[in-house]
Amino acid sequence: MTRAGFAAVIGAPNAGKSTLVNRLVGSKVTIVTQKAQTTRFPVRGVAIEGESQIVLVDTPGIFRPRRRLDRAMVRAAWSGAQDADAIVHLVDAEAELAAAEPKPKAADKLAAEDVRTVVEGLKRAGRQAILALNKIDRVRRDALLGLTNRLFESGAYTEVFMISALDGSGVDDLKRRLAELMPEGPWLYPEDQAADLPTRLLAAEITREKVYLRVHEELPYSASVETTAFEERKDGSARIEQSIYVEREGQRAILIGKGGRTLKWIGEAARKELAEILGRPVHLFLTVKVRETWAEERSTYADLGLDFDV
Repeated sequence: MTRAGFAAVIGAPNAGKSTLVNRLVGSKVTIVTQKAQTTRFPVRGVAIEGESQIVLVDTPGIFRPRRRLDRAMVRAAWSGAQDADAIVHLVDAEAELAAAEPKPKAADKLAAEDVRTVVEGLKRAGRQAILALNKIDRVRRDALLGLTNRLFESGAYTEVFMISALDGSGVDDLKRRLAELMPEGPWLYPEDQAADLPTRLLAAEITREKVYLRVHEELPYSASVETTAFEERKDGSARIEQSIYVEREGQRAILIGKGGRTLKWIGEAARKELAEILGRPVHLFLTVKVRETWAEERSTYADLGLDFDV
């Protein structure tokens, strides 16, 4: 009997959700950077385990929102989890343990606060989740037991898996458990389909990933990428035009770089990966534009599938 259903992966920004989804699927379906909060809308990756098809919803990080875009991202995250057949709450074990130290870093304290936010949200929704402690390759095993007990006391979890999304430790066990939790029924997607993200949107996400990989120190969350043209050419290649929007002229200069070197690196890295994913040659053309209000425009939210009026 085949099974198929939805599993939402939720957690604080930078907990490793995108890395876990990519690991479960076995291919890249969502961007991964060292920058927190890079996933802006739920991305469905399709994983197969035996007779089960697991449609993975990789959600934006759940945190205490400040801007309109933040509120829309958090709303999207909870929406992705609300109707899922299973929920995985991914927790950065390293950050959680560090937050309990006498003088924790601000980033670790914030990560721990975001974990509490997720626990509170699960309780309000009347849902329980699988607790997945991530980055166990970077912490002492004896410390994990105490952390597990402390988090389980919240009553928000049914079981725990200790994993490393980066090297794959424990991920197969989690995948098998998710497969068991999927309801009986026909598969929702063809066997060879890894994601349902539209190609134009995927192309924009790949380029945005390269932007943050290259300028993550200099550029805050002030860039958006839009695929403005996608042409299938007669020779089998794809011609893609994209605009990278920033909020200030100084950010535009950073993205272009001296002699255009930074933008060239971004374009070459994005083109190479897009060619691999699409299985054909790609001609990519990038333009950097200043649009001060892009994060407050209704059209931006519509393109990302986010609720502008949240």
